[in-house]
Amino acid sequence: MSLQTRACFKKEILAFLRTKKFFIILAVILGWSILGPLMIRGLGFLMDAMSPIYDDFGMDVSEMTAALTSTVSIGVSSSISDMSVTGLIVFLLLINSFAGGEQKRRSTIIPQSSGLRTFSYIFPKFIVYPLVGFVLAIAGVFVSYLISALVFDVNDVSVTGVFLGGVISGVCLMFYICFHITIGTATGKAGMSAAICIVSSMLLPQIFAILGAEFIYNPFTLSLLAAHVIYDAPLIPFLAHEIAMTVLIALAIMVVVYFVALFVQNAKKIDNSGNEIRL
Repeated sequence: MSLQTRACFKKEILAFLRTKKFFIILAVILGWSILGPLMIRGLGFLMDAMSPIYDDFGMDVSEMTAALTSTVSIGVSSSISDMSVTGLIVFLLLINSFAGGEQKRRSTIIPQSSGLRTFSYIFPKFIVYPLVGFVLAIAGVFVSYLISALVFDVNDVSVTGVFLGGVISGVCLMFYICFHITIGTATGKAGMSAAICIVSSMLLPQIFAILGAEFIYNPFTLSLLAAHVIYDAPLIPFLAHEIAMTVLIALAIMVVVYFVALFVQNAKKIDNSGNEIRL
């Protein structure tokens, strides 16, 4: 690795840490991992306490109450859903300035005239931010599992299932982060890129689910696949090949969008015009 590339890695890491954005993302993901199971458990207790009122209206909520207060899988899958939506939204918005936002700010002009290579500018972004998302997703799923195991009655999730669910959730975050960096650096419009990726991450899994599409071999439904793994842990050995192929397809697409970002960055001239001087 060249000295310039190492310097760019250091720049991305220090910018991520010193702006406190990493710690905000960490707090959001771990916070939802803790609060998700607790909120579901609390909702179950509330419905149980209000069951006489529901009975007066002829509504039997005993089955729903039992589901909300019994199994660990519902707590873990809830956290995976929160990370795939709220966690991803926060992550994408907070890295806007690193995903092409600096191209429009005179105070952080890309110093191409000083010899900065496109590879050194792009490559660290595709390592630092997706890798952080991957690690935090796994940590969040394990924290959720520990909390769920404490507050729910039946532990129906294996450690292997938790790890696999965390890995798939992490790959899901990496997938959209890579798209965000590609679109943002290619256009210089990080806000637009974040909006596209956020809307896609929220709508595409639901659209595929409505259409009855399979979770496997479809990287756009990784969040649903992660929850499916948590709920149907006994089926993991039978779906190992399909899950591995789905993850590999997602990783292959990430590599492709990296080269797209690199190609576009090489092909265009960065527009440093404008009056913005904010950091």
